[in-house]
Amino acid sequence: MAANSETVYIKADRNVEVTKPDVTLGDVLTMECSNPSVVPKLNTLKLLKFHHTDKKSQNRVAVSILKVIEIIHEQFPNMDIQNLGEQDFIVTYEQQQTAGGLAHALKAASVIVITFIGAAFSIMAFNNDVDTVKLFSQIYKLVTGQKSNGFTILELTYCIGLIIGILIFFNHFGKKKFTVDPTPMEVEMRLYENDIQTTLIETYSRKGKEQDVGSTNPSGTHRT
Repeated sequence: MAANSETVYIKADRNVEVTKPDVTLGDVLTMECSNPSVVPKLNTLKLLKFHHTDKKSQNRVAVSILKVIEIIHEQFPNMDIQNLGEQDFIVTYEQQQTAGGLAHALKAASVIVITFIGAAFSIMAFNNDVDTVKLFSQIYKLVTGQKSNGFTILELTYCIGLIIGILIFFNHFGKKKFTVDPTPMEVEMRLYENDIQTTLIETYSRKGKEQDVGSTNPSGTHRT
């Protein structure tokens, strides 16, 4: 076959989510080849199969890029493969379960309420810990010579400054971002995701559950 002498470039992301149990290379990889007829053939090669268990469960498997190369070489033995992506990646199969609009609204409202209460409690706990009310009272009496009634320009500007500081720190208000930089929350979420993915890959590798070359399961299926 003429395609056997071609060079194909493959790239896999660290974590790939699929919505069908039969997973092909085209579902998890981005591939490029100078011969336009090669990639469509590679896209149809079967990588693994998830078997249905509980609908609420999430099926996940770690795959070595060597397994991908092995599958390609089974069909195209002389093909030169250049990996430009991850050496190990995670394939997650999750059945589509679209919740209704009311369910989404209730979830969003619950998150907003919990976040608001948690943030308010944290701010109040901090103010009580450092005794902000007493501090402002002392500053107001020192500057004006009068006793504070508990609500002065200091408390007002503190509340306004607190809001502005939070917005600037999180670099986000509604759907608007003040700069093109990722927000601190986005950075922390990406770090958390990377830690989770690294742990999953290392765990599968140590337990021998990673889809790799020399697997005892020649059909490329994964049972969960």
